[in-house]
Amino acid sequence: MSNRAPNWSRVRLHVVSGKGGTGKTTVAAALALALARGGKKVLLLEVEGRQGFAQLFDTAPLPYQETKIAVAEDGGVVYALPVDAEAALLEYLEMFYGIKRGGYALRKLGAIDFATTIAPGLRDVLLTGKASEAVKRGEKVGRPAYDAVVLDAPPTGRITRFLNVNTEIAGLAKVGPIRSQADSVMGVIRSARTAVHLVTLLEEMPVQETLDGVHELHEAGLPLGAIIINQVRRSELDGSELAMAAARSLPEPELRAGLQAAAIEPTPATVNALEDEAADHAARVALQNAERQRLVDSGQPIMELPLLPGGIDLAALYALAERLHEQGLPA
Repeated sequence: MSNRAPNWSRVRLHVVSGKGGTGKTTVAAALALALARGGKKVLLLEVEGRQGFAQLFDTAPLPYQETKIAVAEDGGVVYALPVDAEAALLEYLEMFYGIKRGGYALRKLGAIDFATTIAPGLRDVLLTGKASEAVKRGEKVGRPAYDAVVLDAPPTGRITRFLNVNTEIAGLAKVGPIRSQADSVMGVIRSARTAVHLVTLLEEMPVQETLDGVHELHEAGLPLGAIIINQVRRSELDGSELAMAAARSLPEPELRAGLQAAAIEPTPATVNALEDEAADHAARVALQNAERQRLVDSGQPIMELPLLPGGIDLAALYALAERLHEQGLPA
């Protein structure tokens, strides 16, 4: 594992992405708890309409408002907000055009779905705009509303387009409120206040998608944070034992003793099956080590979170938050 920890002292917007199935929502929740340590106030945002945070924190579905969802170490507080594109557009229309009742009429007519469908760049401006606004709220008077904002973003394959809203609306608006909003969002996203963290597993496809994401974000000039390797399984065998397992040369007396300890009769067939399992395990460890090295070679800071055998519940989120804190998160 890399011993480099990202310097997040200036970062206030933590964008978390990752290939589907890597646990990015879980990591985002754990990250928020870790950042809230020491009495901090953190906002969790999700933009995919899955109510993932309500499920993780075992609460009722969250309303479209900033809702207290957890208390962290030393009294820090985590709030959550599921960002809804339709509600965000109504806010936008009221803010810039004074359309209030008319906005609800537009919703009934289906105009909002139409607008966000034909202009997906507009939808991304609205969603990222909520994160940008939460970061900037209170900054001018020196009292930011939140010490940090954590955004559970779309998967790695779409993250660059999602964040690079200026490019996405280039053909939609060159001047006016939409363009001004996009410029304001990009002013936050491209600044030292933002870091994009990519969550992966030590498997070939998630690692390749992560490396592709690193390249695309770098090419787009977007600020990279850490690669967070999730669900890491540590081997109980040391290096020499793994080499013997791969060569199917583990001492037979030890294999027999292990089977007996598990109340399994050490017949030739069961000993052979255990040798097969040990060889498969050694091959998996070798593959994981190779994939980890590919990530290290990318030059990005690496953080690791363990596979928790009991699954993910609230206690597990706090345990993962502690592991992130140990690897360099600010207290």
